[in-house]
Amino acid sequence: MFGIKFIKFQPSEYALKFKNGKVEKEGAGISFYYYEPTTSIVMVPIASCDSPFMFEEVTADFQTVAVQGQATYRIVDSKNVAKLLNYTVAVRGGQKSFVSDDPKRLPMRVSNLVRVMAKKHIEALRLADAIRSSESLAESILVDLRNNDEIQQLGIEIMGLTVLGVQPSKETLRALEAETREQILKVSDDAIYERRNASIEQERGVSENEYNTEIAIENKNWEVREAQLKAKQAEMRKKNELANEQLDAEINLEEKKKALIALAVQNSRAEADAKAYELKAMMDALSEANIEVIRSLAAIGMQPQALIASAFQNLAGNAEKIGNLNISPDLLQELMVK
Repeated sequence: MFGIKFIKFQPSEYALKFKNGKVEKEGAGISFYYYEPTTSIVMVPIASCDSPFMFEEVTADFQTVAVQGQATYRIVDSKNVAKLLNYTVAVRGGQKSFVSDDPKRLPMRVSNLVRVMAKKHIEALRLADAIRSSESLAESILVDLRNNDEIQQLGIEIMGLTVLGVQPSKETLRALEAETREQILKVSDDAIYERRNASIEQERGVSENEYNTEIAIENKNWEVREAQLKAKQAEMRKKNELANEQLDAEINLEEKKKALIALAVQNSRAEADAKAYELKAMMDALSEANIEVIRSLAAIGMQPQALIASAFQNLAGNAEKIGNLNISPDLLQELMVK
């Protein structure tokens, strides 16, 4: 009514009410009435904003890579931004809209600064290193942005920066994939070769173990046989010693028997000599005695049979002197009984 309007802002919107070139009211999330013909309203978003970027750069080995990521920032000096960029809004049908494209240029400025910072880092890297440098590249660019004078003059704060990837061109990527594939195949072939070598080594180790086991068994068998032979030799030696001892004992026994026999012979000889001497002495004594006396002495204590035999012997000796002598069987029987 009569050009007087009411406007309200969100807490994430910093508003400045200009009238006659002076700020009458400012703040985040404020509301006020204003007279449209003489009032300018500036609205600066103070919430964090994401500025995606994607650009191509050349590495140290002249390979083109695409860098893709996102920078997050927020405006911390609204007045300064309002001086450098046109954030004036107009209200149409209750809707606020910027009257210029400056608010859209701020994310582009941030993206351009990111590209400038990334360029010097990408140019110092070779392709293989650049592809793997996402994290380190993001950290380096973030440090450079926070220390950049233009960022500080704009009154914005870089809250974070993420590099989603550094990708080479499709042709280069295919070449890298081919090279990597060949390396992978080579690694696979090397692995197969090493596995075969390991298998051969294992088989050789098993064979050597088998041979060593057989050698050990043969050595053990040889030791057993040698021990058996030694035991047999010891047994034979023991038997020989026992046989020698037995032979020595038999020899000693035979020698003792020989000595005993010699002693017995000597004793028998001595006994015979003694008996011969006794007999000789007796014969010498009898040679001088009367035969009849000797016979009488011999007849003393003789058995009847011996006496009869002696009588018949005397008769036979004097047979020439005897004419006839009759001896009946009864007489002989009677004589034999007596």
